[in-house]
Amino acid sequence: MRREVSGCSSSVRPVVRYGVVGGLGALGSADVLIKTVRAAQNCKPTGGVDIAFEQRHFDDGPGIADEDYNPIRRKFYVYDVLKGMQGKVENALVPCFLSHTFLSEITPEISYNVVDIFDALLDHIRGKYPEARKIGVLTSSYVRASCLFEQRFEGCAEIVYPDQVVQRDALMQAIYGPSGIKSGHHGSGCLQLLLETCDNLVTKGADIIVPGLSEIPVLMASLQSLTPVPLLDSNLIYAEYALGHDRERERHSFKLGVLGGVGPAATVDFMRKVVSLTRAERDQDHLKIVVEQNPQIPDRTANLIGNGEDPSIPMLATCQRLEAEGANAIAIPCNTAHAFVARIQPYIGIPIINMLTAVVDHLGAGNESFTRVGLLATSGTVESRVYHDIMSSSGRETLVPAPEFQARVMEAIYGSRGVKAGYVSGECSEHLHAAIDHLLENGAEVIILGCTELPLIELDPVRCQHVTLLDPTEILAHSCVALAQ
Repeated sequence: MRREVSGCSSSVRPVVRYGVVGGLGALGSADVLIKTVRAAQNCKPTGGVDIAFEQRHFDDGPGIADEDYNPIRRKFYVYDVLKGMQGKVENALVPCFLSHTFLSEITPEISYNVVDIFDALLDHIRGKYPEARKIGVLTSSYVRASCLFEQRFEGCAEIVYPDQVVQRDALMQAIYGPSGIKSGHHGSGCLQLLLETCDNLVTKGADIIVPGLSEIPVLMASLQSLTPVPLLDSNLIYAEYALGHDRERERHSFKLGVLGGVGPAATVDFMRKVVSLTRAERDQDHLKIVVEQNPQIPDRTANLIGNGEDPSIPMLATCQRLEAEGANAIAIPCNTAHAFVARIQPYIGIPIINMLTAVVDHLGAGNESFTRVGLLATSGTVESRVYHDIMSSSGRETLVPAPEFQARVMEAIYGSRGVKAGYVSGECSEHLHAAIDHLLENGAEVIILGCTELPLIELDPVRCQHVTLLDPTEILAHSCVALAQ
């Protein structure tokens, strides 16, 4: 159910869904949640807001206050919670500075925005404290040793920490000690230890102080009035920044979903073409691709020209699984399947890259103005008229083979020695050459190999030297690479 947060405009706008990862520090996470709700009521975002808070049992065990703390269990916990929110939120907050030491390892595997707390702090400091030369930091010994603040604040200001003895005996005790905030104590003892730490930072020249522990802002009301330099509420800054974050979404690594298996060899051919067309100097420059090779999807041609089972629902279910896996767009390397795309597109939230539209765009982008386009495809594609309609809308005529030559095309694809049976030369090549010659004799200026298996068939380059053959699989691969890059 969608709702508008009280106090926001009554105009109809999309509700933005936020998730808060809890459990990494119950009090700090709850503080971020409360401040996010309050900020949303002031209508910071452009539309309504839904906020999901997920806190599972997580026992970090001893040693979290130590420099040599091992965060591996925490890393898996954060990944698991963020993955569980996939499809449910558009933005997530991880209110734990320690988790930001490894968050960059997780975010490429998450298909939505995970808001960076350091981006929030930098934005705030540069806007309100541009003259600050030294930033005092209150954080755990592990985060301090990781030099995360130095890396993320590089070029902004010098980072200063408490003296080691103050770090150990005051700050760590205030947070992790038996009478510390994590144990549920908010009394004068914790407050006095934190004030002692802040005073130490001031003596070291800190112009402002940034809490790098989400528990410290829980006592912000008491601390701010007693600290001689500005003490930032990092939890509130994070919450307010996240609510405006949807206006300028972080760019995430593009992931392409491929509905494969229609047919299987054509899917492999498409993947090969995507890889070969991608500008890359190393493995990491290539596209992220998630493929469901589902050859059990009913034959598209059999449904279009006979009484074959409808493939619409299996195609839709496959697309929905690809969407759930974090795909940003879907490619279907099958011409005939595009007769069903209009049916299933309304039921998924990501676009299906239309192969047929890409072919028309390719024709329009060329130097030659072809107006009579030959089509070699399955009888299902021909009878569905999907190519006829899209070519007609672009002012082009579609030519298809006479029945006896269409039969030869089908034999090249589905015959006992056809490409779907694993053959790429011999009889299937002769059938395809005959159909090409036939279309040329009837005035075709360019010919579309409108079944993704047809480009797999070997042709005599001498016999084809005077004809332009378009490979929709390659054109689709071009479109996918262009969309990603």
